[in-house]
Amino acid sequence: MNLEEMRLDCCVKQKKGIHFILASIIIWSAVLVIQLTSLPVLSKNLLTFCCTAPLMPLAYMISKMIKVDFTNKENPLTNLGILFSVNQIIYLLIVMWVYPTVPDKMLMVLAMIFGAHLLPYGWLYKSKSYTVMSVVIPIVVLFIGCNFSAYIVAMVMVLFEIIFSFLLLVEIKKVSQLKNAYASAREI
Repeated sequence: MNLEEMRLDCCVKQKKGIHFILASIIIWSAVLVIQLTSLPVLSKNLLTFCCTAPLMPLAYMISKMIKVDFTNKENPLTNLGILFSVNQIIYLLIVMWVYPTVPDKMLMVLAMIFGAHLLPYGWLYKSKSYTVMSVVIPIVVLFIGCNFSAYIVAMVMVLFEIIFSFLLLVEIKKVSQLKNAYASAREI
């Protein structure tokens, strides 16, 4: 397989990572619930961190429901996708610094990092949605986070993730059609 075939394989077998985006809807919804409570901000921040922990198991369960090849071990680009995700863990150190230093802005910084980490997936999955959302999310969240309460940031993130999921569904449908056309052309 050449590079373009491997990227197409990732797009099709992993359905452009939609299982992670669907899982993040659940996580951001839980974060929203936490932000709507009357708990102290440091408690909200700690619980927000806790909410991010089940991302992988949630994505795995969703992948089984929507028939996504979660590991796609035969494609070497899968390891690149994992590296893109692991990279985000390093940036969580910034969020950990913000946690006690500027606690009211921790959720904003977390959301900005989440949005920005989507950029390389735009290349991997040949996705305009990933590329656009990786720019739009941090910019919009920065504006909202500087001007409104954290619960508004959480609401906006839930909305972004829902919109993003629909955009990915459209892209997945197009990729399936492209793969079918590509397979037909190879048979000829």
